[in-house]
Amino acid sequence: MEPGPVSEPPAEPEESFAFAAERERMVDEQIRARGVRDARVLAAMRRIPRHLFVAPELDREAYGDWALPTAEGQTISQPYILTRMLELLELEPDHRVLEIGTGTGYQTALLARLAREIFSIERIHTLLEGARAQLRMLGARNVRLRLGDGSLGWQEFAPYDRVLVAAAAPRVPEALKDQLGERGVLVIPVGGAEAQRLEVWRRTSAGRWEWRRHGECRFVPLLGRDAWREGRGPSGRDD
Repeated sequence: MEPGPVSEPPAEPEESFAFAAERERMVDEQIRARGVRDARVLAAMRRIPRHLFVAPELDREAYGDWALPTAEGQTISQPYILTRMLELLELEPDHRVLEIGTGTGYQTALLARLAREIFSIERIHTLLEGARAQLRMLGARNVRLRLGDGSLGWQEFAPYDRVLVAAAAPRVPEALKDQLGERGVLVIPVGGAEAQRLEVWRRTSAGRWEWRRHGECRFVPLLGRDAWREGRGPSGRDD
């Protein structure tokens, strides 16, 4: 299933003053206070309403410093770790980005404000359709969504300037490296069931790879042909 871009609305949805104030506190106290300095990323975090991407009964927890459960045993990432990953991507407005793990669509909505084109893959149909509905409302005309195996990437639209993986892999899938363009950057959590480390991979102009680790994290497993196999992978949660 490879639908075209979702439509773009003209303005932000109406929301209560309380949610807007909580979002400001989230950015100031959880993100800027912990060292994130990318002005464009911080601005996107201030604009996109995270409470629209969690279950209604959890909306009052949407701006806390923690991950929250979503459908099918998945999670929506802790705001700080998500923002840290976005900062490590070094996004520019003209970039084309491959996102692995659409989830509820919150991270996708942020990417849509930061880059030119977003290609996002989700393996769970109910999550994908929920994300599609929210993205339509917020209006990410520059987003394409696909149901499929994220470990294999999306070859049709490669190469990408950036690849962001929102699930933990035992290693970096080769397809994702192959689909990254020259001087491209890939950010992915790598490790086992209980903990992983954020890894940043960069393709140099000579076709070589440079990579660094950037602290510990904990994500749900990336399931797929070149990742953890269904029923055999770790059962971590992102936090």
